[in-house]
Amino acid sequence: MKPVYMINGFLESGKTEFITYTLGQPYFQVKGKTLLILCEEGEIEYEEALLKKSRTVVELIEDEEEFTAANLVELEKKHKPERIIIEYNGMWNYKNMKLPWHWRIEQQITTIDASTFPAYYTNMRSLLAEMLRKSEMIIFNRCDGIEDLGAYKRNVKAINQQAEIIFEDSNGEIDTLFEEDLPYDLNSELLELDDLGYGIWYLDTLDHPDRYIGKTVRFTAMVLLPDGFPEGYFVPGRMAMTCCADDMAFLGFACRYEKASSLKQRSWVQVTAKVGKEYWEDYKGEGPVLSAVCVETAKAPANEVISFV
Repeated sequence: MKPVYMINGFLESGKTEFITYTLGQPYFQVKGKTLLILCEEGEIEYEEALLKKSRTVVELIEDEEEFTAANLVELEKKHKPERIIIEYNGMWNYKNMKLPWHWRIEQQITTIDASTFPAYYTNMRSLLAEMLRKSEMIIFNRCDGIEDLGAYKRNVKAINQQAEIIFEDSNGEIDTLFEEDLPYDLNSELLELDDLGYGIWYLDTLDHPDRYIGKTVRFTAMVLLPDGFPEGYFVPGRMAMTCCADDMAFLGFACRYEKASSLKQRSWVQVTAKVGKEYWEDYKGEGPVLSAVCVETAKAPANEVISFV
């Protein structure tokens, strides 16, 4: 079977940039020839040096009527490639595409220009849906200045629930959690945080504090009483492995509690607290600060260290 990598997307959606990046990666510098079939020509062209280095030959099929299994087989016979990349024309109905019987789609990726996505989603939804439906990865690029990326993700998930969705701006991939990805319901009166929930809540509170201001949370935590800490405060938190066993950090926010001085260092407690925001020196400005509603003695969890590995 001949492996095929299908790259979908409308014109100027970033297909060429993605393929160019892929061809330049060390993991793609493998033996054998790559046949790159272009179904349209955009503004960006492939550099000859890159094509030569990656042993890639380019063939152009501009008319949908010419994109037939017979013609594709002829190109295979001509170049004898080890793998095939198809930069498919987004205006061709993907449902009508026919590949040779011995070509197997190894991976299908759709690229989307986030700035034009609403127009395409509204006016060409059927064409877009055919591209998205079988894609394993969907890349939204040019996301600069777009606030409600969560709506874009929901639109795509309605068509393809299994796809990995990536958002990128001019600085690269956007590392963010959307409300629907959180392991708890932000509309609940009380957020009960297990080990996974605590780690996600902590990181998301740093990135999106306004989601949590006024919310009440409950979690099991280790008591930390730092030297020189203000009276009536302690830090409930968890040790976390963020990369490897040698990369450990204590994740916790300052918590106002009038009986903080009665707590024992490194003891375990169950904390129920309201999330607020106030000036804190470590933040060099305002940041998340908890106000304890209830602090009770608790047993140490089965896994005292949470992991992000």
